[in-house]
Amino acid sequence: MSSAAELKQNDNLFIHPWDDMAKIGKHERTLLDRGEGVYVYDSDGNRLLDAPAGMWCVNVGHGRQEIAQAVYDQIMALTYVSPWSMTTGPAAEFAAQLAELSPGDLNHVFFATGGSTAVDSALRFAHFYNNMRGMPNKKHIISQKRGYHGSTYLGGSVSGKERDKSNLHFETELVHHIDAPHPLHKPAGISDADFLDHCVANLENMIAEVGAENCAIFVAEPILASGGVIVPPAGYHQRCLEVCRNNDMLYLSDEVVTAFGRLGHCFASEDVFGIVPDIITTAKGLTSGYIPMGAFLVSDRLIDEIKQKGGDTAVFSNGFTYSGHPVAAAAGIKNLEIMQREKLFEQARDTGPYLQQQMQTLRDIPIVRDVRGMGLMACVECELIQGKDDLAMDYEIGNLIDKHCQKLGLIVRPIINMCVMSPPLTITREQIDDMVSMLRQGILLALEEIENAEATSTGADSRHPSPAA
Repeated sequence: MSSAAELKQNDNLFIHPWDDMAKIGKHERTLLDRGEGVYVYDSDGNRLLDAPAGMWCVNVGHGRQEIAQAVYDQIMALTYVSPWSMTTGPAAEFAAQLAELSPGDLNHVFFATGGSTAVDSALRFAHFYNNMRGMPNKKHIISQKRGYHGSTYLGGSVSGKERDKSNLHFETELVHHIDAPHPLHKPAGISDADFLDHCVANLENMIAEVGAENCAIFVAEPILASGGVIVPPAGYHQRCLEVCRNNDMLYLSDEVVTAFGRLGHCFASEDVFGIVPDIITTAKGLTSGYIPMGAFLVSDRLIDEIKQKGGDTAVFSNGFTYSGHPVAAAAGIKNLEIMQREKLFEQARDTGPYLQQQMQTLRDIPIVRDVRGMGLMACVECELIQGKDDLAMDYEIGNLIDKHCQKLGLIVRPIINMCVMSPPLTITREQIDDMVSMLRQGILLALEEIENAEATSTGADSRHPSPAA
């Protein structure tokens, strides 16, 4: 077995997601060995509270022997069959469970390999649906700036994070982005009601510009997760769904992050935001990250219409070798059983508001620009100079906070200058207190390091706004 030092060096042969090519060969990433509950342990034996739950996904926590046993049992019973011509008990059972839990008439399930392929497949389904209706021009997709919908070509094109758009090619003719409904960017002097109207008008105006006869689908995360945990104004999704209905457009609710308890319910679309969309995409908490899997759920109404109008030609020529993989389905079934038996959705409805309350205590730190979130999703946004958009400076503060938090025993997910938290549903109030305390210390230590460096190099006062600012 290779030593920890050898493994860290070998890691430079692994091209990670969003890897900085200039640093390949020089990376020294933290090497994690094991996990238990809300904690993971690095190769030096240090315990770290896993505040991002991996990446929004380890909802039932690490080290669940029940899931490991379910995976083992399924592997020994039947490892794999082709989903083209056959099925398995776990895939069929899991599909039925998801249909039972989904809102409205979203009773049909397409299994994918993760969130990206689930979104990509759902968008292709929208095109397929309109082809079957005899509307081949109705293909355009509207989504939001700062939204994230995956890394396939189409999913990446629909994503709206501008800083991810620099070096790759994307579909631009069929994909259109509107401003994110970000309350932090509400114009001064405008009421909440007027801001809501403004955000909905962005969608209406884009549809008018493209032409309703050309618009197939609107894609929206209930909360824009990787964009910085952006919580839209109340009523936004309901109003946008109404706009879609009025323009014969489908509504896709991308619940890759928000489903399976992140907001205290199995699905957030209806229970939290009051909508029954046409399609829901999900992944991450679907198996709590134990085995890769994704899915989209689609309305019976759409299936029935395709049957009626497509006839024998209605073949949805889209799928994956691992669609409905029996081992992944077995992990998903056991994951859902744990969530329901241990009442983790109910627990999240209790600890979520407490997390939000405790996170708000960080607002007194001078460089904290905003604290926002809902349920077990939260973001602390920092800036070194008030009102200044400087990418290098933003990366500097984010990386420093990450470094100091790890030394203190906390993993955060730094998204440039934002610290994102999405802990396992099993987290307790005491562990939330520890998490927020370590985050506070990490931000203050990062600020102190910057101030000391400035004092050494220039002798000038620090860049951050004063506490009174």
